[in-house]
Amino acid sequence: MTLSGADFRATNLTFANLFDEAAHPEIANRQAVAVLTRADRLIFDRVRFLANQDTLYVNSTAAGVIARSYFRDCYVEGDVDFIFGRGTGVFARCHIHSLNRGSTPNGYVTAPSTDITTPHGLLFSRCRLTSDAPAGTVFLGRPWHPSNDPNAIGQTLIRESWIGDHIGATAWSDFGTWPWRDARLAEYRNYGPGALHGDDRPQLTRAEAAENEITDFLGDWKVC
Repeated sequence: MTLSGADFRATNLTFANLFDEAAHPEIANRQAVAVLTRADRLIFDRVRFLANQDTLYVNSTAAGVIARSYFRDCYVEGDVDFIFGRGTGVFARCHIHSLNRGSTPNGYVTAPSTDITTPHGLLFSRCRLTSDAPAGTVFLGRPWHPSNDPNAIGQTLIRESWIGDHIGATAWSDFGTWPWRDARLAEYRNYGPGALHGDDRPQLTRAEAAENEITDFLGDWKVC
């Protein structure tokens, strides 16, 4: 489903792409987008997004165009880059579930492609990140550069969220030749068995966290 109209709201719905990648190994390109957002001020309340690879495409009409989506008490399920794009997406109290692909790595939760002129990308606040995959086989994300766009400096921030042990000590991954350390990837006060600390787990400072609240991502949009 593609959403191109502003001020859309969905409540108590399920969006699913039911392509079964395990049953069709002969298909090389296995993306299975359930929802593509392109517009500004989209609200999803208690909505489920189900697919495998590329489940939820949080996008905009063009690079540098602000397109905000607010996900509240939602459930998102997938495996490879299953929350991705250049749009601004706020996930509040959501359940983010990584499927077990039976491989290593088992997948990547996010693949942001936020334009360098866009101040805010993907924010996960007070969410729960779970998986049935073995410990340490899933990454929180990797920076996507569509068509090798050097200005796609992706942002994923995960704060005050519970993280399962499917996430290992190195939580972020390079994307081809694009290093994850050049992107805007960080955490803040997460907890749970997968909320580890170290050189490969960048953390926001208290001052940086104060400038990256939900209200900062939404800007002048007052969500009700």
